[in-house]
Amino acid sequence: MAGPPFLDDSEGTREEIMQATYRALREHGYADLTVSRIAAQFPKSKSLLYHHYDGKDELLLDFLDFMLEGAKATVPDPDDDPSGYLDATLDYVLDPDPPSEYLAFESAMVELRAQGATDERYREAFARHDAFFRGRIAEAVRAGVECGVFDDVDPDRVANFVHTTVEGVSPRRAAGDADGEDVRAIRAELEAYLDATLAAGSSAARSEDN
Repeated sequence: MAGPPFLDDSEGTREEIMQATYRALREHGYADLTVSRIAAQFPKSKSLLYHHYDGKDELLLDFLDFMLEGAKATVPDPDDDPSGYLDATLDYVLDPDPPSEYLAFESAMVELRAQGATDERYREAFARHDAFFRGRIAEAVRAGVECGVFDDVDPDRVANFVHTTVEGVSPRRAAGDADGEDVRAIRAELEAYLDATLAAGSSAARSEDN
């Protein structure tokens, strides 16, 4: 499983700060994260961090924006292969045996998302993330409908269900409440839902059964 796309580009001060933030967040999580711990991963001076950011939360909010920018730049266009796009998405987010690095980062992101309960800035940042990824799933479904690969369904409803299901895995896995077998079972059920919902002619078949 590949890491976040911004890790491939170390040019520029902001990119280096974001990489340091990723490493520190993966190692310490949100609760134990400090600017000093981010600075320990940063090849330049700690004062440079404070020149750009007032504190930990301002840095982390920019980190979330940076991640979204990276996703928008690197996530492929689903129009070219709607079925392949959905399969690849499930391969990535529902890997039953991801590397420890991924799990550590996933757990940290669960902590960050939880800040949205009391901090509107985090709530809005994750709302932007959710809107993007949910929108890409809807685009894939819409493209499949338009080219006749998928049944005539509501792309937004399907995307909302898939995204909500997938997002529910992370907090369970972070809490130790979902292992590889659980993730495999969740994926199997989600694939069964997609097969039954998206198969061309499935709505007509359901109407005849009723």
